[in-house]
Amino acid sequence: MATAGPSRANATAPKFDSKNLEIKTKSIEQTLVPLVTQITTLVNHREKVGKKSEKTCKAIERVGQAVNLAIERFVSVGEAIGDNNADIKEDMFDACREARLAGENIAKLTDMTYDESGQVMSPADKSAMVRAARGLLSAVTRVLLLADRVVIKQIQAAKLKVIDSLNKIESTKTFTEFVQCFSQFGKEMVELAHLTGDRQNDLKDGKMKAKMAAARAILERSTMMLLTSCKTCLRHPDCVPAKETRNGVFVNMRRALSLIDDVINGGYAQPMQNGITTSRNTNNALQELIDLVETAKVTQADKSSRDKLQYVLDTVIDTTQDFTDSAYTSHEHRERILTLRDRARTDLRTLASVGAVLEKRPNKQHEQDLETCIQQMSKTLLDLKKQLQNTALDQASEIFRSNDDQDLLANLKQTGATGDLDRVEEHSLKFSEHSEQLQEACRLLGHIAGTAPLAISADYAENNIKSIGPQIVALATTLAIHPSSKIAKESLEVFSDTWESQVNDLSLLVKEINDCCQGKTSEKQVYLSLPRPGYIPVSKHGSTPKSIKPAKLDAEEQAKIAKLGLEMKLMTSELDAETDKWGDQDNDIFKRAKNMSSMAYSMYLFTRGEGMLKTTQDLFKQAEYFGEEGNKLFRSLKQFAAQVPECSLRTELSSLIDQIPSYCQQLLFITKSPTMGKVATFNKVDNTIQETQNLLSTISRIVPLSYTLAAKFQILSPVSPVHRWRTAPPTMDYRYNSYEDSDSIASSSSSRSDRSPLRGSTEKILY
Repeated sequence: MATAGPSRANATAPKFDSKNLEIKTKSIEQTLVPLVTQITTLVNHREKVGKKSEKTCKAIERVGQAVNLAIERFVSVGEAIGDNNADIKEDMFDACREARLAGENIAKLTDMTYDESGQVMSPADKSAMVRAARGLLSAVTRVLLLADRVVIKQIQAAKLKVIDSLNKIESTKTFTEFVQCFSQFGKEMVELAHLTGDRQNDLKDGKMKAKMAAARAILERSTMMLLTSCKTCLRHPDCVPAKETRNGVFVNMRRALSLIDDVINGGYAQPMQNGITTSRNTNNALQELIDLVETAKVTQADKSSRDKLQYVLDTVIDTTQDFTDSAYTSHEHRERILTLRDRARTDLRTLASVGAVLEKRPNKQHEQDLETCIQQMSKTLLDLKKQLQNTALDQASEIFRSNDDQDLLANLKQTGATGDLDRVEEHSLKFSEHSEQLQEACRLLGHIAGTAPLAISADYAENNIKSIGPQIVALATTLAIHPSSKIAKESLEVFSDTWESQVNDLSLLVKEINDCCQGKTSEKQVYLSLPRPGYIPVSKHGSTPKSIKPAKLDAEEQAKIAKLGLEMKLMTSELDAETDKWGDQDNDIFKRAKNMSSMAYSMYLFTRGEGMLKTTQDLFKQAEYFGEEGNKLFRSLKQFAAQVPECSLRTELSSLIDQIPSYCQQLLFITKSPTMGKVATFNKVDNTIQETQNLLSTISRIVPLSYTLAAKFQILSPVSPVHRWRTAPPTMDYRYNSYEDSDSIASSSSSRSDRSPLRGSTEKILY
């Protein structure tokens, strides 16, 4: 990989954080697939306790050696990249050293050993293999992320060249000098367009893709506008409107370049306040409020929940003012929004009062009253959400029905060409009013957009219309001052074409947002499963496994499934290791944590095409049970925390416990949301597994902390109130797979390691 170029390329780049292993590109995920595959095989081998044949042990040994050799070749490339890039050399060599040691460790753990009689030994050191696997994945990911910094440097170098060219163009005084500078600028723009296009396609995050697409669109459209506006300014150097137009183009292009810098450096963290994401998007705030209301079933509207509900409702009300304050919102829509806002306030006051009473005097009647309040407020919020959607879409539809753009632009061109400044000013006022109406429509569309990429697209559409409108007015004025100027007329034509192109894009965006609000898609509903990695069987709901027709996964989907599956596997292994420390195996915390680990393990088997979960519908149902079990664990943990004396560990425990309801609610929301089509269903699978991991990660931190507190304060002693805890209901164990024998399936008390056999040969190593 080549060096990025000028040292200024990384001037604005943040320092690489070796602890942040977030993967933001598809290419890195795909690179990890073969390694994840082999490590999964090795971890499964260690999970299987008992004697293995010499043939199986040799196969495992070969896998370990193959991993070690592959890592050695891999780090050699990494070190070569480090040698060519001094700014990452130290970090790269450190990461390569870790990867090399981890690969050697994997090889040692898989070496064949013999006992005194010469028989092959197969030590089941599960924890050692898990630690080695995690260390190897972490080190390799660090190497890939550091190599990715080189790509980022290349984009930054190309961006800096464009900025330098823009500065030169801005300072030109003659046509000859301008032509030379613009020619060089064109070559550099082509290079930047290629690099940013590749980056856009490689990005995983939809928000970042949308931002990059917006930046690239601005630069592409601004190139012709820059050419004609600069020529107009050079031809009429004393014309103030011409200078304003040209300066506006420079401002827009520099903002787009700054946005590219923001995207490649990952600057998209949402601001947080009171533990809640703050956003100007009404849809986000409303959905967050709906989720919090549903969560009140678990938290029983305690003081903390009531404070969060009030804060988010205030955010919703603040953002809906864009709807009620808009001059283009009809009286009927405005009154309906105000009525529903007032009703939401009243519903929350009622819910809060019931929650306060329930907190002091819990009884069945108050619980029923709380359920009624929750249902009522949920209905009000859904009605408000629908009303806001109707308001925004009606405004946009009205604009496109009137179709005033062509007439307004034609009038500006005609009056400018005749040199009638008074008529230009008259038509400019009408055009500016139309521009403001379009901006209002974009703002409201951004509020109701159901996805972050759509909201970002609406936001940038508003900004583009806001900037291009005054430039068109200024150019019409320029033409009116110089009615015989061909370059001024050409410039106005170019800007008018850009305006029409932006309005056309907005019409497509309105359709996409409308479809998103209505849940429409062109794909047929399907359910997916993974009988073998790399394939997806597409089946109708209720069909038998025999009717499943496999469809091949693409590289990105395969990478996601493999990586998420292995992460889930390692997390369940860690949770099992923590729960195994508990001596009192009759208490509710132990049982529910163990049960949730079992459920998560069945979901891991699904990612390998194994186990009892055959279709995505099975996966979603299992995840739903997982979320419900998490809610039950939350109640048990609250009872446990109440018995712990005041201390710093109790504060930490309470903070972690309070995270459980929101994770459970989000998981239940995802699993119950309808999907149509292969892509949407696969995204639902991805989101389901990720939310399961979030909840599992929190529980993995809670269980050892609870054990420490229980032991420290002797809460688990025979006389402890722990014996009054509810007993966890029996749950179905999905963890076995179709390759197991009947004995292992029948034995419900057998360890998980008996349910993950390595199936015999190296053919299973690369799946």
